[in-house]
Amino acid sequence: MKIGELAKRSGLTAHTIRYYEKIGLLPDAGRDHAGHRDYDVSALVWIEFLGRLKTTGMPIRQMLRYAELRRQGPATQAQRQRLLEQHRDAVREHLSELTSCLDVLDTKIAGYAGRDRNED
Repeated sequence: MKIGELAKRSGLTAHTIRYYEKIGLLPDAGRDHAGHRDYDVSALVWIEFLGRLKTTGMPIRQMLRYAELRRQGPATQAQRQRLLEQHRDAVREHLSELTSCLDVLDTKIAGYAGRDRNED
């Protein structure tokens, strides 16, 4: 698929896709007979995975480290697993913090709701 289609399907801009290639987050795309980038479906799957990492707060330097280990092949599976496990632990900790914050918000909202009823 051409860069425009990949951009449309992935939700990234063509500029971002080129940037990701430049910094090594995306592997270089193959080229068609005219020299235009030609991506296969695996690029879309990889971009979706990167999006999940980004959404969960993984810093780009860790994403780059993971991408580099991935390029190195099966011998780095244990390292990639450890990197993802560490990130998962950080995500779980963040979820716990967010849950505590949500509890505080719920308590505050309930307080306002109770005050409104008592004033009526």
